[in-house]
Amino acid sequence: MTDIEIKTRSIYDELSPAEQKVAWYFLQNLGSVFDDPIAVLAEKSGVSQVMWVRFCKALGFSGLKDMKKNLFFQLSQQRAEVSAPSMDFLDTRTYSSVDGIISGIEAGSLEAIRSTAQIQDASVIEEVAAKIAAADTVRLFGVGASGLVANDLYYKLLRVDVNAVFCTDLHVQLTYITAAKPSDVAILFSNSGNTTEILELARAARERGACVVAVTKYGANQLSELADFVLPTSSPELQFRSGATSSRLAALFVVDVLFTTLCNKNYSTVAKPLAESYSQCSKHHA
Repeated sequence: MTDIEIKTRSIYDELSPAEQKVAWYFLQNLGSVFDDPIAVLAEKSGVSQVMWVRFCKALGFSGLKDMKKNLFFQLSQQRAEVSAPSMDFLDTRTYSSVDGIISGIEAGSLEAIRSTAQIQDASVIEEVAAKIAAADTVRLFGVGASGLVANDLYYKLLRVDVNAVFCTDLHVQLTYITAAKPSDVAILFSNSGNTTEILELARAARERGACVVAVTKYGANQLSELADFVLPTSSPELQFRSGATSSRLAALFVVDVLFTTLCNKNYSTVAKPLAESYSQCSKHHA
């Protein structure tokens, strides 16, 4: 999958209904984007040429020609043909069997991890890991499914003796943000990047001078704008979800990459607490 396809999926919810129709056609008919002029694309998709131009601009291009050029370049850089199964709206697809459910969830999970890996910036991950290592306190924030991801990082940081705080109770999060200071790192998790409570916490962290790190979906959103560093995620969930599935796995992947980088860059410091925590926990293994 190209970066353009990934970004299309990530910004889908932010597009107008007409632009979403263009995005849907684009994702389902990638080949015809090269073959057809804008007039034909407009006719086939049932959307005006103006909407096609707006869609391209929403992706950061000047127009369809610019988008085609970049898409061609990205496809030419890939070693294998784009042949992944369609992942659109997997969460609400009507499956005919449990085997179909297994295959669908597997495809969505693998695609989320692969596309999230594609958009990572190693230098940003290294810098965030360094900030965590130097921080007085790492303050973690997340609600709902994002809270589960924050909790996973919290447990990992405890194992390497990093002073971290997290509680799933939002009111407790609102309490410990008040103690944030410039020597702290605040890591906020929100798939949409527009969760009201998380945005409030991000603003509070900035006001207190803490380093703000956002783990959120790829593309423009309010949380990204408030953050000093963004660790983006991508998943095939486009619109309707019965629950966070592949988006949660994408965020957990980012957490694993960040934590492993932290340990790798500070191994002499983390080796002892890692060994001690393993030894202590192993006493309780059956």
